[in-house]
Amino acid sequence: MYRFLLYRAIGLLFVLLSVTFITFIFGYWGAHVGTGDPIKSMMGTHFDQQSYLRLQHEYGLDLPWWQQYFNFVGNLLHGTFGLSFNYPERQAWDVVKGALPYSAELGLEILALTLVIGIPAGIIGALRANTHVDTGITTTFITFYALPDIALILFFQVLMVSLYQHHLPSLPIAGWNTWQSRIAPVLITATTGAGYFTRLTRTTVLEVLGQDYVRTARAKGLVESVVIARHALRNAILPLLSAIGPSLAFIVTGVFITEQFFNIPGISNVTLDAISQRDYPIIQATTFLICITVVVANALTDVAYAIVDPRISIE
Repeated sequence: MYRFLLYRAIGLLFVLLSVTFITFIFGYWGAHVGTGDPIKSMMGTHFDQQSYLRLQHEYGLDLPWWQQYFNFVGNLLHGTFGLSFNYPERQAWDVVKGALPYSAELGLEILALTLVIGIPAGIIGALRANTHVDTGITTTFITFYALPDIALILFFQVLMVSLYQHHLPSLPIAGWNTWQSRIAPVLITATTGAGYFTRLTRTTVLEVLGQDYVRTARAKGLVESVVIARHALRNAILPLLSAIGPSLAFIVTGVFITEQFFNIPGISNVTLDAISQRDYPIIQATTFLICITVVVANALTDVAYAIVDPRISIE
Protein backbone atom coordinates (compact mmCIF):
# COMPACT_ATOMS: atom_id res chain seq x y z
CA MET A 1 0.00 0.00 0.00
CA TYR A 2 2.77 2.46 0.94
CA ARG A 3 4.65 1.74 -2.25
CA PHE A 4 1.49 2.32 -4.27
CA LEU A 5 0.84 5.65 -2.51
CA LEU A 6 4.45 6.69 -3.13
CA TYR A 7 4.16 5.89 -6.85
CA ARG A 8 0.91 7.82 -7.06
CA ALA A 9 2.46 10.80 -5.27
CA ILE A 10 5.41 10.85 -7.69
CA GLY A 11 3.06 10.58 -10.65
CA LEU A 12 0.90 13.36 -9.22
CA LEU A 13 3.94 15.61 -8.81
CA PHE A 14 5.01 14.98 -12.42
CA VAL A 15 1.54 15.76 -13.76
CA LEU A 16 1.27 18.95 -11.73
CA LEU A 17 4.70 20.14 -12.88
CA SER A 18 3.68 19.49 -16.48
CA VAL A 19 0.46 21.42 -15.96
CA THR A 20 2.29 24.38 -14.43
CA PHE A 21 4.60 24.58 -17.46
CA ILE A 22 1.83 24.24 -20.04
CA THR A 23 -0.36 26.75 -18.20
CA PHE A 24 2.52 29.22 -17.94
CA ILE A 25 3.40 28.86 -21.64
CA PHE A 26 -0.17 29.65 -22.70
CA GLY A 27 -0.23 32.69 -20.45
CA TYR A 28 3.20 33.80 -21.65
CA TRP A 29 2.20 33.39 -25.29
CA GLY A 30 -0.98 35.40 -24.73
CA ALA A 31 0.86 38.23 -22.98
CA HIS A 32 3.87 38.47 -25.32
CA VAL A 33 3.07 36.85 -28.66
CA GLY A 34 -0.70 36.95 -29.07
CA THR A 35 -3.03 39.93 -29.13
CA GLY A 36 -3.92 39.72 -25.44
CA ASP A 37 -1.40 42.07 -23.83
CA PRO A 38 -2.78 42.38 -20.27
CA ILE A 39 -0.98 45.67 -19.52
CA LYS A 40 -2.48 47.42 -22.54
CA SER A 41 -5.88 46.02 -21.65
CA MET A 42 -5.50 47.24 -18.05
CA MET A 43 -4.45 50.76 -19.12
CA GLY A 44 -7.24 51.14 -21.67
CA THR A 45 -7.42 54.62 -23.19
CA HIS A 46 -4.88 55.98 -20.68
CA PHE A 47 -1.97 54.29 -22.44
CA ASP A 48 1.45 55.88 -22.43
CA GLN A 49 4.79 54.19 -23.02
CA GLN A 50 6.43 55.17 -19.73
CA SER A 51 3.57 53.85 -17.58
CA TYR A 52 3.39 50.75 -19.76
CA LEU A 53 7.07 49.90 -19.14
CA ARG A 54 6.70 50.60 -15.42
CA LEU A 55 3.73 48.23 -15.09
CA GLN A 56 5.52 45.58 -17.11
CA HIS A 57 8.40 45.76 -14.64
CA GLU A 58 6.06 45.63 -11.61
CA TYR A 59 4.40 42.45 -12.91
CA GLY A 60 7.71 40.92 -14.01
CA LEU A 61 6.70 40.74 -17.66
CA ASP A 62 9.99 42.27 -18.80
CA LEU A 63 11.98 39.31 -17.48
CA PRO A 64 13.19 36.35 -19.62
CA TRP A 65 10.58 33.63 -20.03
CA TRP A 66 12.44 31.09 -17.90
CA GLN A 67 12.71 33.57 -15.02
CA GLN A 68 9.00 34.36 -15.34
CA TYR A 69 8.30 30.63 -15.11
CA PHE A 70 10.33 30.25 -11.91
CA ASN A 71 8.49 33.25 -10.47
CA PHE A 72 5.21 31.59 -11.43
CA VAL A 73 6.20 28.34 -9.68
CA GLY A 74 7.33 30.32 -6.64
CA ASN A 75 4.00 32.15 -6.46
CA LEU A 76 2.23 28.81 -6.81
CA LEU A 77 4.19 27.30 -3.92
CA HIS A 78 3.31 30.33 -1.81
CA GLY A 79 -0.35 29.87 -2.77
CA THR A 80 -0.74 33.29 -4.42
CA PHE A 81 -0.37 32.68 -8.22
CA GLY A 82 0.87 36.26 -8.54
CA LEU A 83 -0.83 39.65 -8.71
CA SER A 84 -4.09 39.90 -10.62
CA PHE A 85 -4.13 42.25 -13.61
CA ASN A 86 -7.80 43.10 -13.20
CA TYR A 87 -7.94 43.49 -9.40
CA PRO A 88 -5.20 45.95 -8.32
CA GLU A 89 -3.03 44.89 -5.40
CA ARG A 90 -4.88 41.56 -5.03
CA GLN A 91 -3.34 38.14 -5.39
CA ALA A 92 -4.98 35.89 -7.98
CA TRP A 93 -5.74 33.20 -5.39
CA ASP A 94 -7.56 35.72 -3.18
CA VAL A 95 -9.97 36.35 -6.05
CA VAL A 96 -10.43 32.65 -6.84
CA LYS A 97 -10.93 31.46 -3.26
CA GLY A 98 -13.82 33.90 -2.82
CA ALA A 99 -15.73 32.03 -5.54
CA LEU A 100 -14.62 28.54 -4.50
CA PRO A 101 -17.24 27.93 -1.74
CA TYR A 102 -20.11 28.58 -4.16
CA SER A 103 -18.79 26.12 -6.74
CA ALA A 104 -17.93 23.56 -4.05
CA GLU A 105 -21.43 23.68 -2.55
CA LEU A 106 -23.04 23.45 -5.97
CA GLY A 107 -20.82 20.58 -7.07
CA LEU A 108 -21.25 18.61 -3.84
CA GLU A 109 -25.04 18.91 -3.87
CA ILE A 110 -25.24 17.97 -7.55
CA LEU A 111 -22.99 14.94 -7.12
CA ALA A 112 -24.84 13.71 -4.03
CA LEU A 113 -28.25 14.02 -5.70
CA THR A 114 -26.94 12.44 -8.92
CA LEU A 115 -25.79 9.33 -7.06
CA VAL A 116 -28.86 9.16 -4.82
CA ILE A 117 -31.13 9.19 -7.88
CA GLY A 118 -29.07 7.38 -10.50
CA ILE A 119 -27.66 4.35 -8.67
CA PRO A 120 -30.90 3.15 -6.99
CA ALA A 121 -32.81 3.69 -10.24
CA GLY A 122 -30.25 1.57 -12.12
CA ILE A 123 -30.42 -1.20 -9.49
CA ILE A 124 -34.22 -1.29 -9.66
CA GLY A 125 -34.08 -1.37 -13.45
CA ALA A 126 -31.66 -4.32 -13.37
CA LEU A 127 -33.71 -6.29 -10.82
CA ARG A 128 -36.86 -5.68 -12.87
CA ALA A 129 -35.17 -6.18 -16.24
CA ASN A 130 -37.40 -6.32 -19.32
CA THR A 131 -40.51 -5.26 -17.39
CA HIS A 132 -42.61 -2.12 -17.60
CA VAL A 133 -40.73 -0.76 -14.57
CA ASP A 134 -37.38 -1.23 -16.29
CA THR A 135 -38.65 0.29 -19.54
CA GLY A 136 -40.11 3.30 -17.75
CA ILE A 137 -36.94 3.99 -15.73
CA THR A 138 -34.62 3.52 -18.70
CA THR A 139 -36.69 5.66 -21.06
CA THR A 140 -37.11 8.47 -18.55
CA PHE A 141 -33.49 8.77 -17.51
CA ILE A 142 -32.02 8.27 -20.97
CA THR A 143 -34.29 11.06 -22.19
CA PHE A 144 -33.01 13.39 -19.47
CA TYR A 145 -29.43 12.33 -20.19
CA ALA A 146 -29.85 13.07 -23.91
CA LEU A 147 -31.18 16.58 -23.24
CA PRO A 148 -28.47 19.22 -22.75
CA ASP A 149 -28.52 21.13 -19.47
CA ILE A 150 -28.92 24.41 -21.27
CA ALA A 151 -32.21 23.32 -22.86
CA LEU A 152 -33.72 22.29 -19.52
CA ILE A 153 -32.45 25.46 -17.83
CA LEU A 154 -33.96 27.73 -20.47
CA PHE A 155 -37.26 25.83 -20.38
CA PHE A 156 -37.36 26.13 -16.59
CA GLN A 157 -36.61 29.85 -16.62
CA VAL A 158 -39.24 30.61 -19.28
CA LEU A 159 -41.78 28.56 -17.32
CA MET A 160 -41.00 30.30 -14.01
CA VAL A 161 -41.25 33.75 -15.60
CA SER A 162 -44.62 32.82 -17.08
CA LEU A 163 -45.89 31.54 -13.73
CA TYR A 164 -44.68 34.69 -11.98
CA GLN A 165 -46.38 36.94 -14.51
CA HIS A 166 -49.66 35.10 -13.90
CA HIS A 167 -49.21 35.46 -10.11
CA LEU A 168 -48.76 31.73 -9.63
CA PRO A 169 -46.21 30.03 -7.31
CA SER A 170 -42.77 29.97 -8.88
CA LEU A 171 -39.11 29.41 -8.05
CA PRO A 172 -36.25 31.93 -8.45
CA ILE A 173 -34.52 31.76 -11.81
CA ALA A 174 -31.17 33.02 -10.48
CA GLY A 175 -29.16 33.35 -7.30
CA TRP A 176 -27.79 31.07 -4.61
CA ASN A 177 -28.59 32.72 -1.28
CA THR A 178 -31.85 30.92 -0.40
CA TRP A 179 -32.86 27.27 -0.40
CA GLN A 180 -35.52 28.01 -3.01
CA SER A 181 -32.90 29.35 -5.42
CA ARG A 182 -30.81 26.17 -5.00
CA ILE A 183 -33.57 23.76 -6.06
CA ALA A 184 -33.50 24.35 -9.81
CA PRO A 185 -29.73 24.42 -10.52
CA VAL A 186 -29.09 21.32 -8.40
CA LEU A 187 -32.12 19.31 -9.57
CA ILE A 188 -31.74 20.08 -13.29
CA THR A 189 -28.02 19.32 -13.43
CA ALA A 190 -28.31 16.24 -11.21
CA THR A 191 -31.19 14.84 -13.26
CA THR A 192 -29.22 14.94 -16.50
CA GLY A 193 -26.21 13.36 -14.78
CA ALA A 194 -28.33 10.70 -13.09
CA GLY A 195 -29.27 9.33 -16.50
CA TYR A 196 -25.68 8.26 -17.10
CA PHE A 197 -25.34 6.57 -13.70
CA THR A 198 -28.71 4.85 -14.14
CA ARG A 199 -27.68 3.32 -17.43
CA LEU A 200 -24.22 2.34 -16.16
CA THR A 201 -25.57 0.82 -12.94
CA ARG A 202 -28.27 -1.16 -14.74
CA THR A 203 -25.80 -2.59 -17.27
CA THR A 204 -23.22 -3.47 -14.63
CA VAL A 205 -25.67 -5.09 -12.20
CA LEU A 206 -27.26 -7.12 -14.99
CA GLU A 207 -23.85 -8.40 -16.04
CA VAL A 208 -22.95 -9.38 -12.47
CA LEU A 209 -26.29 -11.10 -11.87
CA GLY A 210 -25.50 -13.44 -14.76
CA GLN A 211 -22.21 -14.61 -13.26
CA ASP A 212 -21.72 -18.15 -11.97
CA TYR A 213 -20.97 -17.14 -8.37
CA VAL A 214 -24.33 -15.34 -8.13
CA ARG A 215 -26.17 -18.40 -9.40
CA THR A 216 -24.19 -20.53 -6.91
CA ALA A 217 -25.14 -18.24 -4.03
CA ARG A 218 -28.79 -18.52 -4.99
CA ALA A 219 -28.48 -22.30 -5.29
CA LYS A 220 -27.17 -22.42 -1.72
CA GLY A 221 -30.44 -20.93 -0.57
CA LEU A 222 -29.20 -17.47 0.41
CA VAL A 223 -31.84 -14.79 0.78
CA GLU A 224 -32.16 -12.72 -2.41
CA SER A 225 -31.38 -9.46 -0.59
CA VAL A 226 -28.13 -10.98 0.71
CA VAL A 227 -27.21 -12.23 -2.76
CA ILE A 228 -27.80 -8.75 -4.20
CA ALA A 229 -26.03 -6.79 -1.45
CA ARG A 230 -23.10 -9.08 -0.67
CA HIS A 231 -22.30 -10.60 -4.04
CA ALA A 232 -23.83 -8.56 -6.85
CA LEU A 233 -23.50 -4.94 -5.75
CA ARG A 234 -20.02 -5.28 -4.29
CA ASN A 235 -18.67 -6.46 -7.63
CA ALA A 236 -20.82 -4.08 -9.65
CA ILE A 237 -19.46 -1.05 -7.82
CA LEU A 238 -16.04 -1.15 -9.53
CA PRO A 239 -17.20 0.31 -12.87
CA LEU A 240 -19.20 2.90 -10.91
CA LEU A 241 -16.06 4.03 -9.09
CA SER A 242 -14.40 4.81 -12.41
CA ALA A 243 -17.28 7.19 -13.18
CA ILE A 244 -17.63 8.64 -9.68
CA GLY A 245 -13.92 9.53 -9.48
CA PRO A 246 -13.89 12.19 -12.23
CA SER A 247 -17.27 13.42 -10.97
CA LEU A 248 -15.58 14.38 -7.71
CA ALA A 249 -14.04 17.28 -9.61
CA PHE A 250 -17.50 18.89 -9.54
CA ILE A 251 -17.06 19.38 -5.81
CA VAL A 252 -14.46 22.06 -6.51
CA THR A 253 -15.12 23.28 -10.02
CA GLY A 254 -18.90 23.25 -10.01
CA VAL A 255 -20.68 23.27 -13.36
CA PHE A 256 -19.83 26.16 -15.64
CA ILE A 257 -23.09 26.26 -17.63
CA THR A 258 -25.26 25.99 -14.53
CA GLU A 259 -23.34 28.74 -12.73
CA GLN A 260 -23.60 31.06 -15.71
CA PHE A 261 -27.31 30.69 -16.40
CA PHE A 262 -28.31 30.83 -12.74
CA ASN A 263 -25.92 33.70 -11.98
CA ILE A 264 -24.08 31.78 -9.25
CA PRO A 265 -20.87 33.65 -8.30
CA GLY A 266 -18.64 30.60 -8.59
CA ILE A 267 -15.46 29.61 -10.42
CA SER A 268 -17.03 29.98 -13.87
CA ASN A 269 -17.78 33.70 -13.40
CA VAL A 270 -14.24 34.36 -12.17
CA THR A 271 -12.71 32.37 -15.03
CA LEU A 272 -14.78 33.93 -17.81
CA ASP A 273 -14.20 37.44 -16.42
CA ALA A 274 -10.47 36.70 -16.31
CA ILE A 275 -10.52 35.52 -19.93
CA SER A 276 -12.34 38.63 -21.11
CA GLN A 277 -9.97 40.88 -19.13
CA ARG A 278 -6.84 38.89 -20.09
CA ASP A 279 -6.12 38.31 -16.40
CA TYR A 280 -3.66 35.45 -16.89
CA PRO A 281 -2.76 34.84 -13.21
CA ILE A 282 -6.41 34.10 -12.42
CA ILE A 283 -6.75 31.91 -15.52
CA GLN A 284 -3.64 30.01 -14.43
CA ALA A 285 -5.01 29.65 -10.88
CA THR A 286 -8.37 28.23 -12.00
CA THR A 287 -6.73 25.93 -14.55
CA PHE A 288 -4.36 24.55 -11.94
CA LEU A 289 -7.22 24.14 -9.46
CA ILE A 290 -9.29 22.12 -11.92
CA CYS A 291 -6.29 19.98 -12.86
CA ILE A 292 -5.26 19.12 -9.31
CA THR A 293 -8.86 18.27 -8.43
CA VAL A 294 -9.17 15.81 -11.33
CA VAL A 295 -5.77 14.22 -10.64
CA VAL A 296 -6.44 13.78 -6.91
CA ALA A 297 -9.92 12.39 -7.63
CA ASN A 298 -8.43 9.80 -9.99
CA ALA A 299 -5.83 8.85 -7.38
CA LEU A 300 -8.55 8.38 -4.75
CA THR A 301 -10.45 6.21 -7.23
CA ASP A 302 -7.43 3.92 -7.63
CA VAL A 303 -7.17 3.54 -3.85
CA ALA A 304 -10.90 2.87 -3.59
CA TYR A 305 -10.55 0.12 -6.21
CA ALA A 306 -8.10 -1.75 -4.00
CA ILE A 307 -10.24 -1.31 -0.89
CA VAL A 308 -13.41 -2.57 -2.55
CA ASP A 309 -11.76 -5.47 -4.39
CA PRO A 310 -8.65 -6.96 -2.69
CA ARG A 311 -7.97 -9.00 -5.85
CA ILE A 312 -6.66 -5.83 -7.46
CA SER A 313 -2.95 -5.53 -6.81
CA ILE A 314 -1.63 -2.13 -5.85
CA GLU A 315 1.98 -3.13 -5.25
